[in-house]
Amino acid sequence: MGLEFKIEATDGAARRGVLETARGSILTPAFMPVGTAATVKAMLPQSVQETGADVLLCNTYHLMLRPGAERINDLGGLHKFMNWSGPILTDSGGFQVMSLSNLRTVTESGVTFRSHIDGSAHELTPARCMEIQQMLGSDITMVLDECTAFPATVDEFERSMELSLRWAAACKNEYTPSDGKGLLGIVQGGIDATLRERSAKGLIEIGFDGYAIGGLAVGEDQSQMFETISGTVPFLPKDQPRYLMGVGKPDDIVGAVRRGIDMFDCVLPTRSGRTGQAFTERGTVNIRNARHADDPRPLQENCSCPACTDYSRAYLHHLVKSKEILGATLMTWHNLHYYQTLMAGLRQAISAAKLDEFCEIFDENQKLGNIPAQ
Repeated sequence: MGLEFKIEATDGAARRGVLETARGSILTPAFMPVGTAATVKAMLPQSVQETGADVLLCNTYHLMLRPGAERINDLGGLHKFMNWSGPILTDSGGFQVMSLSNLRTVTESGVTFRSHIDGSAHELTPARCMEIQQMLGSDITMVLDECTAFPATVDEFERSMELSLRWAAACKNEYTPSDGKGLLGIVQGGIDATLRERSAKGLIEIGFDGYAIGGLAVGEDQSQMFETISGTVPFLPKDQPRYLMGVGKPDDIVGAVRRGIDMFDCVLPTRSGRTGQAFTERGTVNIRNARHADDPRPLQENCSCPACTDYSRAYLHHLVKSKEILGATLMTWHNLHYYQTLMAGLRQAISAAKLDEFCEIFDENQKLGNIPAQ
């Protein structure tokens, strides 16, 4: 029943493991590409799989509005609908609802809001959140939480955290357990260490299949994020997966893995790809810059993705500047491949007890920058 998580190796606080689900294994540390509206933008599902991704993230908020959870359920569930056979984690929509600002009203029972698409009124309660994710066929379901805006006062963080705890308990009561599937709680509390501890302990008392750290990457600096992770992880179970929501940049991920995080998601590699930014082992490349117009080099010399093996920076520059769809596809493909290669490297380093060495080389390479061809 539920999810099975096996830790295969550790190096300091970092862990390498396998999260077993009904639809396959997730090797951790893992990065989940974001398929917000049942698609990883500019990519085919098999192309995403070829980058090395084991699991995708889709979003409850967006899918409940369009095309609707009931419709997806009638069409055979989210996996069939989007042609993805592997595990899917669905975010509860709490973060998206938070971003609606004055278009939402939060009460004890849930949140009412108006759609950003057509202004129609909707209500998202713990019961409805669990119902939607069950209709979607989620393998990993997230509880409904309130993601507090940053900055906020300690009192505001506390009120929000306590509400999220009550919603988490309500979600647990509404959730129907199933073999190979699981429900994750979300630790809140802003950057206040005491509140994070209380939230973690409260969630553990309720009991979940894993625990996420939410409410970060919303405006705090990296040192505050790392400090919050370091202060929260010791209160989470050692034998269950830990998920840092919405993170992030490559150096954010490396730092969080060193602090004991197992799972990540972020729109950054796909969004950046569509706007002409590539992530490489030597930092970022803005392919729109004029200096790439005559550059015959690949984005990254030792990268095996199609963008690097088959095309030059000059061609990618042309595609992006011309707003050709292929440019978005190739740049996104490269970025997802880079992220999955980074995760594979972290897993290998943990197994070999060489994580410190891996991270030192990573940091040095990122500082080198991308030197133009002569």
